[in-house]
Amino acid sequence: MKELKDFAGDINKCSKCGLCQSVCPIYKITGNDCAVSKGKFVMLEGVLKGDLKLSKNIEKYLDMCLKCGKCKDFCPSGIDVCKIFNIAKHMCAKNTFQGKVEKFLESKQVFGNFLKLSEKISGIFRTSGVTYYQTKTSKTKLLYFKGCVNKIFPKIENDLKKVFKNLDAILIEKNFDCCGLPFLSGGNYERFEEVKKHNLELINGDFNYILTDCASCESTLKSYFSKAPEKTDCKKPPEFINAAEFVSLQNIKFNYKTPANVTFHKPCHLENADFVPELLKKCENINYIEMKNFDECCGFAGEFAIKNPSLSIELAKNKAKNIIETGADIVLTTCPSCVLGIIEGYLALGCLHKHPPKVMNIMEFLAKADEITKDN
Repeated sequence: MKELKDFAGDINKCSKCGLCQSVCPIYKITGNDCAVSKGKFVMLEGVLKGDLKLSKNIEKYLDMCLKCGKCKDFCPSGIDVCKIFNIAKHMCAKNTFQGKVEKFLESKQVFGNFLKLSEKISGIFRTSGVTYYQTKTSKTKLLYFKGCVNKIFPKIENDLKKVFKNLDAILIEKNFDCCGLPFLSGGNYERFEEVKKHNLELINGDFNYILTDCASCESTLKSYFSKAPEKTDCKKPPEFINAAEFVSLQNIKFNYKTPANVTFHKPCHLENADFVPELLKKCENINYIEMKNFDECCGFAGEFAIKNPSLSIELAKNKAKNIIETGADIVLTTCPSCVLGIIEGYLALGCLHKHPPKVMNIMEFLAKADEITKDN
């Protein structure tokens, strides 16, 4: 397990240029230097020098981070900001009472068994489609990673299977665990490594892509392969594809009898949203309207919303305003957390009674088409 001192070179590499301020959603709201990467690095430098201790105050600012990765992408020094903050968070949390409580709740015995029980209970609502897919002849084999939300509420999984029945593809399902993002963000590296090991052991066999329906899950799974995996049959890191992007590449058409305007919210962890306009061109009677700052964070970001409720609400309100200003009937996204963030914004604006754009996962939207046909 690495410690903060192992990243001393990267921390010292930060020139304090302040470019991270221009892209950090939290800094744009607070104007607080401690809320942005360069300010956190100043504090962590003090810790490394022995001038400061990893106190509750420093932990508070480490928690004041969306883990959106915008600062990392914009950093001229190429510093892996989120990784360093996660390590610092791990060192803060490992000896505190709150940290120990969080580790207990995230343990395999508690969180793991909760997911197993939820999956069993929700099984009566789950669409069975594995046999159907295995009987299809196809060159495209998709190893489907279902996130935690699908284990609890299988609606998106059911919608995805409804759409994929019309595609020339095989879905391969395995008993994956949580991707580990909640544990990584909370500094629980031991639990993250546990689920990572389990999932890597299942990423094997004959498949073309790992298919995901959640941008955050895909981003975390890709981090498994930042170094060559030790225990997997894959000779090289596998290719990943978002379910909506895969559909956008297929020869298929979605017919909607009722015309509608739709807009799209890009989750922070979705690397590329170029497929969205192309996908919506396959949807008859659907008009796409790009919202202002469509790629700005919705403010939910897991435990961030719990530990920083006022900041979360402010970000969610800004997102909700931009959505409403489009005049769209529906707002689409590819992350279940973002759905909650947008609804949080509607609630904060007090506009739910005014029927703002309906929030949908893209797979839910596609599954609602009145007719799905091959595009000749």
